Amino acid sequence: MGLRLKLFTLTFLLSMAFSETRGPGPIEKLFKGPFDESNLDEFEVLKPASINNGALQVTPDSGGNYNLYNKSGRIMLKDSFKLHDKGARVASFNTSFFINIQNLSSSTSDHGEGMAFVIAPNLSLPHGSEGQYLGLTNAITDGNPTNHLVAIEFDTFKQYFDPDDNHIGLNINSVISKQNVSLSDFGFQLVPEGPKNFTIWIEYDGVNKTLQVFLVDEENPVPTKPKPRDPVMIADLDIGQFVSERSYFGFAASTGSAIELHCVLGWNLTVEKLPEDEGLMIEAKIALGVGVPLLVILLACWWLQPILYKKYKTANDPTIMGTLKSLPGTPREFQFGDLKAATDNFNEKNKLGQGGFGVVYKGVLSKESLEIAVKRFSRDNVKSKDDFLAELTIINRLRHKHLVKLLGKATRESDIYGFGAVVLEVVCGQRPWTKIGGFCFLVDWVWSLHREGRILEAVDERLRGDYVAEEAERLLLLGLACSHPNASERPKTQAILQIASGSLQVPYVPPFRPAFVWPSAGAVEGNIDSEYRDDLTVTISH
Repeated sequence: MGLRLKLFTLTFLLSMAFSETRGPGPIEKLFKGPFDESNLDEFEVLKPASINNGALQVTPDSGGNYNLYNKSGRIMLKDSFKLHDKGARVASFNTSFFINIQNLSSSTSDHGEGMAFVIAPNLSLPHGSEGQYLGLTNAITDGNPTNHLVAIEFDTFKQYFDPDDNHIGLNINSVISKQNVSLSDFGFQLVPEGPKNFTIWIEYDGVNKTLQVFLVDEENPVPTKPKPRDPVMIADLDIGQFVSERSYFGFAASTGSAIELHCVLGWNLTVEKLPEDEGLMIEAKIALGVGVPLLVILLACWWLQPILYKKYKTANDPTIMGTLKSLPGTPREFQFGDLKAATDNFNEKNKLGQGGFGVVYKGVLSKESLEIAVKRFSRDNVKSKDDFLAELTIINRLRHKHLVKLLGKATRESDIYGFGAVVLEVVCGQRPWTKIGGFCFLVDWVWSLHREGRILEAVDERLRGDYVAEEAERLLLLGLACSHPNASERPKTQAILQIASGSLQVPYVPPFRPAFVWPSAGAVEGNIDSEYRDDLTVTISH
């Protein structure tokens, strides 16, 4: 398998393993307005809210014979949406709406209370939710986690817990906002002196758990301005922790001792569709306690298999092996690391010459005090197996005081460094060349976290803490061990599989990433090579 194809296939596998299973596409609801009674099939209008004058009137409309003080209302979509799988996967959504908050008083300050975009567990309106409660909660339920409610408020009346009478806020089960922003700082006035509308965009990212609110004012009766580049509010929010698995979208509003109109003139809502029946879907979210170690083992087999197979196929080629075994004296087999040590890592100063199919180096087998010559056959140069075997046969048969005889052969080990990059990519959910945490490469960032005792912070955030810390740490350390700059310090193939399965401890990983050191003769024994090419080396001796 070519390297490009391998990397493409790996990328595909990782994207499949770490992307959360989603439905066939988003659910979109578009209500351009004007609204009329035909929309009653789509909206649950909780009185005294109404649909009048081409708008969703979330509190009573001044066009009717109504008492406008101390009222609350809601207008909700009748369809519910699956927003999370018990907090595991969380749907993203985008919404935009065109609203008008109209002051009915001659005073620029005598208005209230405000309105909100709301995600609620049902289609009911809490009793006593007028005034400061914005149609969201009441004096008894406010702050209760069982409300399962998240809202973005557009508050126009200052209560003791509010920053001013012109702000937006993030409300979770309470009208006391978790985060609020004064719109006066942006030059906006929710209840302006003259006629003015607002286009509001709310964007929620269910993967990164972030919410953004954008806002522009409009003097036109229809939206004309594009969404601004910068939001007026950014908040970290995991709605899966607060709202019901199936929830409803809509609007809530209230008046108190001061009054105003709360009108929705147009609305667009797009919600990412999550699977309805998990029993029929493949759960792609990986838990490190079981899935990732298995995935790493499978990837280890997949990544190393072509190289190991190539090694095995060459080493056990029936023609080559048969020829070697048929040669007089039956040539012995050497460890590749021994030959690297003997030749000082095939140092150029030990180069004797270059002939058919490879380069010849002089060396010494230290354990046997035996001077040898090593011909390094490269598969890139060996185009004809017959010619290669012919040379082996000739070398073995020649006998002369100035010639050396054939002793044996050796094949390389596999690409451990590349596999280390695979492990880190799997566990961290980041590409090896990702610039992160001030580092240019993923491995350097993970190593810095290891040094600071915070290595678990490297685990893919999409797992949302749903993993076994011991498993995660073991795999991250395995990835670092395989990424050691010095090949001789990397674990061997068999050890990798044992470490991934938990049957072997991870080797010591230093807190600082070591500098590369060109291996000396004594340091390369047992070395695991980090190149993709397999070589066949034949050793001859005096």
